[in-house]
Order: sequence, then structure tokens, then C-alpha cells
Amino acid sequence: MFTNSFHKNDTLPLSDSLPEDVEKADQLKDEGNNHMKEENYGAAVDCYTRAIELDPNNAVYYCNRAAAQSKLNNYSEAIKDCERAIAIDPKYSKAYGRMGLALTSVNKYEEAVTSYQKALDLDPENDSYKSNLKIAEQKLRDMSSPTGTGLSFDMASLINNPAFISMAASLMQNPQVQQLMSGMMSNAIGGPAAGVGGLSDLSSLIHAGQQFAQQIQQQNPELIEQLRNHVRSRSFSGSTEEHS
Repeated sequence: MFTNSFHKNDTLPLSDSLPEDVEKADQLKDEGNNHMKEENYGAAVDCYTRAIELDPNNAVYYCNRAAAQSKLNNYSEAIKDCERAIAIDPKYSKAYGRMGLALTSVNKYEEAVTSYQKALDLDPENDSYKSNLKIAEQKLRDMSSPTGTGLSFDMASLINNPAFISMAASLMQNPQVQQLMSGMMSNAIGGPAAGVGGLSDLSSLIHAGQQFAQQIQQQNPELIEQLRNHVRSRSFSGSTEEHS
């Protein structure tokens, strides 16, 4: 939930738009917000675009359109809209926050960290920015790690996530996955002596899991991408944020 600290920026001083255009643009913004609540993101983009055409100097319209574009996975367009919003109002914290989300979604973690830090400079008590900054920082550390593969997740959160459990159960019904798992277990416990090729300690278990993940990546990369997208869609706070 975002604070109201910057709601004074929702209506910016305008000199190029007629009063009736400003009023109509504001109505279109409200229509777009309603579409967002109904998860009709394409219609929301259309409303915000029409609002921008009538009132091109209002940062809120660009920022709201960025949120809709992100929901449609149009992250490049979302980033551009956030940049336009910031150009109009450099102190618009929400624009930095939404840009951080879009940047994280395209794996630009270093830039995302910078965006969240700027958002927090402007709105220090915002819990969503704090949470998402930590996520982006962790992603950046994972990518910088010599063993980082970009597949590092918070397992505690995953195994307690009903949606993930459901997806995992479905995944295990995949014949390819079953075959890979069977092969991995045969190789892992096939040694005649305990501790020789067996799952005798935690490091062996981790190694086996890494091999399993690598095999899935090589033989069925779309499964890994499905997992990435599934986790990413639930990793970031602010998915139910209110719009200006």
C-alpha cells in the first residue's frame, strides 16, 4: 500500500491543455483505474493513452499506464512510461517504484535497486519499496555469485505457497520429469557402498538437486521458464496496489 505523500502531484500545473480536456482526461483515468480493478489491462492501457493525448503533462497517466503495461508483460513500454512520468515529476515516488518492478521483471536488477532506492528516498516508510528492494538486491547477489544460475528462490516461501505446491504436483505428472527423476535417483543411490554416489549427506542432496535442475533446463527449458514466471509473478509486493 502506498502512502498519500505524493498525491499532491496527481494534478500538475498545465498550460497546454484546455480545461475541458483536463476534465475528460481525469474521467478516462478513473475509467482506466476501474479496468485495472477488473483486471482488464488492455482496456486500461487504452483509457490511459487517451487521457495522455488530452493531457500530456500529467505524470500520473504515464505511471498508471506503466502499471497496466507491466500486467500485460510489456515491461519495456512500462519502463518508458515511468521515465516519462519521472521527467514530468522527478519526485514522483510511485513512478520509481513501478519502474523498479518492470526492471526486475526483465532481470535488470542493478537498475531496479537504484529505482527502489530513489523511491525510498522520496517515501521512506513505504513497505512495498523496502520489500521489493530486498528482492532485487538478493537477485543481484544471486546473479553475481560464481555459482549463480538465476534459479535461486526462497524455498521456505515456495514450499508454503499453495499455488506453487499445485504447480509442482502438476509438474511431477509430466512423463519427462518422472523419467529424469527416476534416472537421478538411480544414479544417486546406485553405489554399492554407503556414501559412494549415495545421498549420504546434505551436500550430496544439494548436488543431486542441482543436477536435476540442470537436466530439466537442458531437456525441457520451458518448464524452468514456467517456474521463473510463476515465482516472479508472486515475488513482488504491490500487485494489489491502488492507482492514483
